[in-house]
Parts: sequence; structure tokens; C-alpha cells
Amino acid sequence: MDHIGFERYSTAFQPSFIVVSRNTIKEDIMKIYELEEEVAMKFMEDNDGKVAITTDMWTASNQKKGFMAITAHYIDASWILQSCILRFVHVLCPHTKEKLCQVLFDCLLHWNIVKKISTVTLDNCSTNDAMIDVLLEKLDSSSLILSSRLIHMRCASHVLNLVVKAGLQLVKSSVDKIRESVVFWKATPKRE
Repeated sequence: MDHIGFERYSTAFQPSFIVVSRNTIKEDIMKIYELEEEVAMKFMEDNDGKVAITTDMWTASNQKKGFMAITAHYIDASWILQSCILRFVHVLCPHTKEKLCQVLFDCLLHWNIVKKISTVTLDNCSTNDAMIDVLLEKLDSSSLILSSRLIHMRCASHVLNLVVKAGLQLVKSSVDKIRESVVFWKATPKRE
């Protein structure tokens, strides 16, 4: 926004357009975010039911930075399933069970839903399994359903992805041979 090239670009399309600074845009975006967060928090506060949490953790391969998205899912008073992204956060390496748990728990505290959790759905990895154990120590067992146990759900899509990858690995050598045969026959000159 502050670059002279952007100013030239903008005035070429609309000469009366006044380019604002990136700081002004950032402040405006933060105001909108805070207002929307307030509305979403009110919905969460008014929800008497339980809240299912899903997390997705990934590393940006080009930057080696880890990110976690935390989403809440709940049924509202009109019996409509609602979903709300609670937090999208950069998680510093290493991604230990304690660090991941703290990021998730801080989010639950911020949204005041620590006592409303029904399930937590995570990718199928050992760190997430261990993180659930740490999270259970932090939560009040009297607020949890099913004999005071938090239900740890493994993400079905992630599990299916792992199954498909393993299956493809099993047939990889056969697929490679078929590809080599196709290349050979395509490269062979036609005989008349």
C-alpha cells in the first residue's frame, strides 16, 4: 500500500482515489475483527450446549513455520449447526504436546468454553494423542461428557489420506513399470 507503484496503479484507474497507508488498513481490519469476535463470543456464551473442537496443524513447507487452526462447532438454539474459526495461530517449533496443548487451552480460555467441550478432533499423530492427555489434566473432569472423559476423535479425512498413501506406496513399483512400458511403446516408431 505504501509503495509508489501501487499509488500510480490506483490513480491510473481512479484519479480521485486516495491511497491510505497499510497501518490505516491494518487498524480498520483489527476493528472489524474485534467487532466480529465480540458477536461470535456472544453466540458462544448464549449457547447452552456442548462445543466440538477441531484443529488442523500444518507446516508451510517453504517457510518451515507451523500453523494451527482451531474451529468450534455447535448446535444453536434453532437447531442449526454452526461453525466458527476461533483462532488461526503461528505455533513455534518444536511442536511438542505441551506447546500444542497450551495453544489450544489458551484459545478455549479466551473464548470461555473450557467447560463446554464435548469432543476434540485432531489429525492422527502421536503428538496429538499425547497432547490430549495433557489437555485432560487441565480440564475440569466434571464438565466432560461420557463418564468424565473427553472424546478424542481422529480426523477421518486424515486417516483416509494415510490409508490411500500407504496403498499407493504398495503399488508404486507396479505403477512405475507400467509407466515405463507406456513411455517405451510411445517412443517406438510405428511399423508399417
